[in-house]
Amino acid sequence: MSGGSRGIGLAIAVRLAAEGADIALIAKTDHPQPRLPGTIHTAAAAIEDAGGQALPILGDIRFEDQVAEAVAATVERFGGIDICINNASALNLAPMAEMSIKQFDLLQQINARGTFVVTKTCLPHLLKSDHAHVLSLSPPLNVEPRWLAGNSAYTLSKYGMTMITLGLAADQPTVAANCLWPRTAIRTAAVQNLLGGEESLARSRTPAIMADAAYEVLRRSPAAQSGRALIDDEVLAAAGVTDLARYHPDGDEADLMPDFFIAEVPRSSGVPLR
Repeated sequence: MSGGSRGIGLAIAVRLAAEGADIALIAKTDHPQPRLPGTIHTAAAAIEDAGGQALPILGDIRFEDQVAEAVAATVERFGGIDICINNASALNLAPMAEMSIKQFDLLQQINARGTFVVTKTCLPHLLKSDHAHVLSLSPPLNVEPRWLAGNSAYTLSKYGMTMITLGLAADQPTVAANCLWPRTAIRTAAVQNLLGGEESLARSRTPAIMADAAYEVLRRSPAAQSGRALIDDEVLAAAGVTDLARYHPDGDEADLMPDFFIAEVPRSSGVPLR
């Protein structure tokens, strides 16, 4: 997994560890930061507390040599790689006039290029697995102007993650390559620090919904589903889970805030409206 020190990535890692998975994660946070709780070390402790083995790796996915070293260490420790999760991501919603070229490059390097580097480096090992999955946390593709106005650089970087993942599905029929995205805002440091603070957190679901949805995708045979850009509550509905109140236990479901790339939140059982 890229990233995973906190938020959705950590929730997915802990959920998979509870099912017996061994988790290697590469992330940059070695020491706690005031606005970003969690490090690779606290994440490793949470993974092991959940029942899995953890390999925390300090590294930056912008640098292919660091990714190669992380993948090699993972294979040496665990004997191979069955699942690659592209979770690391940078967020910047500035419009073109306010975004520097350095900021633009950072978005593309971490989001789109980072997904390519991590996936490509894992691929030789995935091709040896009988349960090969790639899961990228990126949205369905949609070129309507509202997803581009004011934040085209960020949208490009996230759609890049999706296109790389769906492209792998077309290239490699033995590897299940899918994307997963939340229908609503999720209670993460990014939402708190960059997208509205406590008010936005109150209108967000917990990361557990993404963790449960990721588990449903990754537990399946690779032949069951590939080349899809999935939404968390759609995945859970297909698994028979339509009561989503536990993911928003202290709030009103009618007040949930749609995720950035989602137009609206259905106001019924949790099964998406089309």
